Amino acid sequence: MTINCQIIAGLTPYEQALNIMEEHVQAMILGTKSEKIILLEHEDVYTSGTGASAGDLINPNNIPVIKTGRGGKFTYHGPGQRVIYPMLNLSFTHRAKDIKKYIADLEKWIILTLREFDIDAFIAKDRVGIWVFDHGLEKKIGAIGVRVKKWITYHGIAVNIFTDLEKFNGIIPCGLKNFEVASMRSLGVFVDFKSFDSALMKRLCDVF
Repeated sequence: MTINCQIIAGLTPYEQALNIMEEHVQAMILGTKSEKIILLEHEDVYTSGTGASAGDLINPNNIPVIKTGRGGKFTYHGPGQRVIYPMLNLSFTHRAKDIKKYIADLEKWIILTLREFDIDAFIAKDRVGIWVFDHGLEKKIGAIGVRVKKWITYHGIAVNIFTDLEKFNGIIPCGLKNFEVASMRSLGVFVDFKSFDSALMKRLCDVF
């Protein structure tokens, strides 16, 4: 089964992307549209998920803060970060109606993608997301926050490619006080979105 991929160029306002997702998910529920993955880059924004704590918002410093319906806590989206929004149907017979498995599959997908660039990413027990070692420290390179409506997925993944990591200082990312964030560039890997997207879609069939 083919999963369509749409790449939106430039910076996309968060609320615009949310509207696109919600309209597509509703159409999938009605059976008028098929599965799709959207790849985009957001304007600066902090988003809070359903598990967010007010104390995790430290200093937004004029960056907009938007409350969302996805799972998870606070995260940052902005230039240099690849945001991946899969809208998949977990009720299909070759999939499982299992949100934990779906999140694990997303993590595996990104780990395999990063391996294409010789980055050894991993998952950490009791910490959702994708992690790397940087000078002996565990740092988060990819965040995951999903929502499921009638077994249709939306929201998704954010991977730091050449993101300005200073922007994460306005929040406690994902509520994890003792961990820093990383990007592919901070690890010494210089790639553009085109190269990353190519690797991402190459590894899609290994998971989904």
